[in-house]
Amino acid sequence: MSLLLILAISLVMYYLASRWYGRGIARWMKLDDSEQTPAVTRNDGRDYVPTKLHVVFAHHFATIAGAGPIIGPTVGILYGFVPAWLWVLLGGIFFGAVHDFTSLFISVKEGGKSLAEITRKTMGRTGFILFVTFSMLMLLLVTAAFLNATAMSLTSRWPLEKLGLPASQTILRTTTNPATGLPEGVIGGIASTSVIIITLLSPVLGWLMYRKGLKTGLAYIFATVVAVGSVLVGFRHPVTLEPHTWMLIISIYCWIAAGLPVWLILQPRDFTNVQLLYGGMLMLVVGVVASGFQGLDVNFPATSIGEGMSHLGMIWPMLFITIACGAISGFHGLVSSGTTCKQVENMSGTRRIGYGAMLLESILALLVLLALAGGLKYADYLLLVFPEHGHGNPILAFALSVGSLMQHVTGLPKYVGSIIGILMVEGFVITSLDTAIRFVRYLLEEMWQAAFNPVPALLRNHWVNAGIAVALMWALAAGNTFNALWPIFGSANQLLAALTLISLTIWLSLRGFKSWFTVIPAIFMTFTTVASLLLLMFTHYLPAGNFTLVAASLVLLALAGALAYLAVVRALNLMHERRNRVAI
Repeated sequence: MSLLLILAISLVMYYLASRWYGRGIARWMKLDDSEQTPAVTRNDGRDYVPTKLHVVFAHHFATIAGAGPIIGPTVGILYGFVPAWLWVLLGGIFFGAVHDFTSLFISVKEGGKSLAEITRKTMGRTGFILFVTFSMLMLLLVTAAFLNATAMSLTSRWPLEKLGLPASQTILRTTTNPATGLPEGVIGGIASTSVIIITLLSPVLGWLMYRKGLKTGLAYIFATVVAVGSVLVGFRHPVTLEPHTWMLIISIYCWIAAGLPVWLILQPRDFTNVQLLYGGMLMLVVGVVASGFQGLDVNFPATSIGEGMSHLGMIWPMLFITIACGAISGFHGLVSSGTTCKQVENMSGTRRIGYGAMLLESILALLVLLALAGGLKYADYLLLVFPEHGHGNPILAFALSVGSLMQHVTGLPKYVGSIIGILMVEGFVITSLDTAIRFVRYLLEEMWQAAFNPVPALLRNHWVNAGIAVALMWALAAGNTFNALWPIFGSANQLLAALTLISLTIWLSLRGFKSWFTVIPAIFMTFTTVASLLLLMFTHYLPAGNFTLVAASLVLLALAGALAYLAVVRALNLMHERRNRVAI
């Protein structure tokens, strides 16, 4: 099957979804652009900051994308190209984009309240406490997995021969693999330098934009120059550190970023970083289109269910939680109701950002699938992602597929495209990490308000709560590998999406709005994620004696079960109240 044909079919589907389905949901929820948003009514200069659509879209997209739409499809394609493609396409349109749009819309309608606070209104104080606890545990799994992924990408290396470079080259810093004795290029070091420069210059851009009124066009130029310049400097001065050292440095950065005003580092960093992400996605589109005209076909198996089952488990439920953010993600709801809802200037922005950014993420996941299927040999893919010995590196697999695809269609040296692939992953991961830690800070503050009256001064401190979030992330990440964390993160993430959809369904029903578009994905994701947690616990964690993740699985299942019970009781009460009104 032609890469170009698959891309064309998918893009038509995405366009129709945006044009008809997204706008239809807006009508069913009675979106009214005359309403003022909390960013306008509660502007405090720290968290509530009215922001131009393109800036908040960049922040939102860079945050929700994370490593999920790259790593998930890279691992999930093991079941075959067709199953992965269909789930990314249909899941993104009918599940993920609906979840994100409704989360953002309802949070804005509720004055910028988090999903936990919305759950308090729909399911009471008990539901609020359960939701906060579940969200915090899920976010800790997210941050721990992404912290490991960051260290993996910043320290990635690959044999020079396979990068198309001679041993005498001086373009990349090299090291020798102790097992093979072959020289390897340290391609992650360039991304490391880029990350450092972008982070250090972000407050400068934030100050120019929000204190000096820098015009939008000049802001784009500044961000692009910084993004591109950081990569060029990285070629000359790559930074190479040990994985645990990077984990410590990034943890300190996340602590600082979570306590500072959102305009000072979070927004400008995302705005700068997203230029690399947009550029990388554009490069992938050009590569796939050009390869299609050159007759390049999918060279991965259309289906390989047996191979997938041998490494990951049954296709249902494991495919659906492995691909994760490329189709639907509970983390997106936390982003929507955490920072994005406090920055949207008008109600119509909830659809453009909520529904539109998820479709763009789904397109990114599709491009990842096409790059892998067209740019990497299946044997090399298995060697990289599912080696017989040691841990797989899906980030490197994606980066090399980008390099191979671009070399095939444009003649660009493989190492250049591979480095751009690494930069894409790293950019997404960092922007998700710092925002996720900020969300944990928000949830801790909400939890203290529910537990204490009044809240002790120490627990009202931004820095203390951010420090607690970082410490918990570090403890979980240091004790588990990325390969161990990703499946349980996927299960918890998708289960949170299901619980969010249940809470939002009740909110819609209370106001007499249609809700079938949230009910269907809620039911499917609930059964899928509960099955995946049980499967992981009995086939992976218990046999391996990983009692930390066994305990995490049990807690997640217990919290989800309690929330589902409250939701059923609430739904039955609503039905009873409606019958009584009809009878009267």
